[in-house]
Amino acid sequence: MSLFRSVRAVAESTGDGSGAIDWEAVAEAAQASTDPGSLALTTAEREGYAADVRDARARLRSVGDVEFDLPRTIEIQNRHHWIDANIRTFERVMRPIEEHGVTVLPGVTRVVNTGTMAFVLSFLARHVLGQYDPLLLADSDDDHGLYFVHPNIVRVAGLLDVEYPRFRRWIAFHEVAHAAEFGAAPWLPDHLETRMERGLDALAEGELDREAFRDLDVAMTAVEGYAELLMDRAFDDEYADLREKLDARRQGGGPVARLVRRLLGLGLKRRQYERGARFFRAVADERGVAAASRVWDRPENLPTDAELDDPARWLRRIDP
Repeated sequence: MSLFRSVRAVAESTGDGSGAIDWEAVAEAAQASTDPGSLALTTAEREGYAADVRDARARLRSVGDVEFDLPRTIEIQNRHHWIDANIRTFERVMRPIEEHGVTVLPGVTRVVNTGTMAFVLSFLARHVLGQYDPLLLADSDDDHGLYFVHPNIVRVAGLLDVEYPRFRRWIAFHEVAHAAEFGAAPWLPDHLETRMERGLDALAEGELDREAFRDLDVAMTAVEGYAELLMDRAFDDEYADLREKLDARRQGGGPVARLVRRLLGLGLKRRQYERGARFFRAVADERGVAAASRVWDRPENLPTDAELDDPARWLRRIDP
């Protein structure tokens, strides 16, 4: 880890380069300021990851009554690998802003933007445990990805004083639950992309498309909430202690970490989990998990913003 190399990479992003962000410098700076962590896995650990993912797929298929396949890309990563995998995602998301953005001091702005993106990627790389990547806004037909950031999983298990294999398995079940959603709903990536593009294009023009962002928030609340439901019903162990300890850790930390989480919208993601989980648990308690899984049959089955707080209303519309 080299802070000097990180700062130099950001500083050298000024000059004649095009675009509001120097993405090569972002990757270099983020990795220079981030300890990659060890990937010295034993044979038992590698087999453990494979067994966790395999068992999660079988359990989630059975409990959720949904058919889905795992992504071809399943990787156990260190923090630098995660940055490499996500730099393209950040670039895709920021592309509309870069294409339409107007700056007064382009050289100075390029440095600031590059430094900001490098900081964000570095922060996330030190905290992400697992990730299902649906490759939204991608121009290619690349398969989705499933990532486990091994050094973070080991470190957080130690900090929480929980058994590492059990914690790793819990993370695997959660990320495979997201794979189940996208596998059961082939229309979902396009649904999310359309609203992301509308919202980002409006921001690039200096406007705010509230409807696009509201629709995106509702869809992501469904995504996060359904995954929580499947975790409740499919994980083969009690995990209330894991959730409680992890939530306490996320709400703690120093003032800088809390500020960064707030700026990155990580609190919003937690609220999506909680609101969506309440909705789907109510549906499943009333009609079963199979009824809740009908949300992925077609886009029209997604709950509205009002229905998220009134599950009975959704049930009357979808499963009268």
